[in-house]
Amino acid sequence: MYLRLAWRNIWRNRRRTLITAASVFMAVILSVVTRSLQLGTYQRMIDNVVRFYSGHIQIHQRGYNDEQTIDNSFEPNDTLKNIIAKNRFISSWAPRLESFALASAADLTKGTLVVGVDPAPENDLTRLKAKIISGGYFDRNDKSVLVAEGLAAYLHLGVNDTLVLYGQGYHGAMAAGKYPVKGILRFPSPELNNGIVYMPLPLAQELYGTGDRYTSIVMLTKENVEASTVAAQLRSATGKMNFEVIGWEEMMPEMVQAIQADNSGGVIAIAVLYLIISFGIFGTVLMMLAERMHEFGILVSIGMKKLKLAFVVLLEVIMITGLGVVMGTIGGIPIIAWFHSHPLRMSGDMSAYMQRFGIEPVFPFSADPSIFFSQALIVFSISALIGIYPLVRLSRLNVINALKN
Repeated sequence: MYLRLAWRNIWRNRRRTLITAASVFMAVILSVVTRSLQLGTYQRMIDNVVRFYSGHIQIHQRGYNDEQTIDNSFEPNDTLKNIIAKNRFISSWAPRLESFALASAADLTKGTLVVGVDPAPENDLTRLKAKIISGGYFDRNDKSVLVAEGLAAYLHLGVNDTLVLYGQGYHGAMAAGKYPVKGILRFPSPELNNGIVYMPLPLAQELYGTGDRYTSIVMLTKENVEASTVAAQLRSATGKMNFEVIGWEEMMPEMVQAIQADNSGGVIAIAVLYLIISFGIFGTVLMMLAERMHEFGILVSIGMKKLKLAFVVLLEVIMITGLGVVMGTIGGIPIIAWFHSHPLRMSGDMSAYMQRFGIEPVFPFSADPSIFFSQALIVFSISALIGIYPLVRLSRLNVINALKN
């Protein structure tokens, strides 16, 4: 009965109801689309960075994260591999052996990062093969290397030229060798593009004299799975072993801080938007009460409880805002679905600037259902808070004064 009464009441003044619902509609659709763009951009940024090199999670010998030397490498065991393989939230993983060396060609030299990788798993993880701009990709038994474009240009190297590497191996042993260049890689990041060499993992283990040791195992989690959750599971499973499990948030705190700062700005903007809408809804409530005081006085005088009357008014406010929420959600779904499938792409100088820092110039929209639920919850919470005012006002209603209106 109360629902039917409240529904009829809100349509007694159609213009006021539609204007208020329209304002809520605009607030919901703007907040939903804005939030979807924010979260989608963050997710793409994270995906770009972790697929770029680091992965979502890395496992090292304990202490490697503080002192990243080849002496802190480890020899994998079947127990560790089984733990990783049995975790259903890990989509792919790859071993690495990383160290530094002096790269030389003719009379030119430059310090470089040398990364030994298992070619097939590494390509699944970071799409390394797609970064080749000349030459070809190696296999596990190759005796050749892939050189980043900037480093190759500095050393005047091309495909089939010879690269000499000289450095320090495991436990101070000398590491030296010369290798044909099988391919040239291009990275968006200047740091990597100017100083990285990839080689097959067995070749890197031979160069540095490590045997079957790794410096890290790099993993990607499945889509929509929190890396921190999987990292916690791995820490628990490897607790008695001499390993450390590091998530991407710990590896890249600068990115986490940048996302948090940008997210705070977006939340403040949405909060201001809802604050404006709150005044609009509150204004509607004030008009409803002012116009209907005589009606309320009659209802109370014939025996209707003030609390029940206030409850009906609260239902009216919730119904009006509910109309706006439903329309905003219906209007936002096709917009988000379209831009989720057809992300916004930057071009020109902005595109070139973003690619310089290893960021894909694409702005996708997130289709996470929680975006819609959270915005609806915010609006209904606002309605409930505003509904306190008519509750207080009607509880203090003076019937005689109300009948005089």
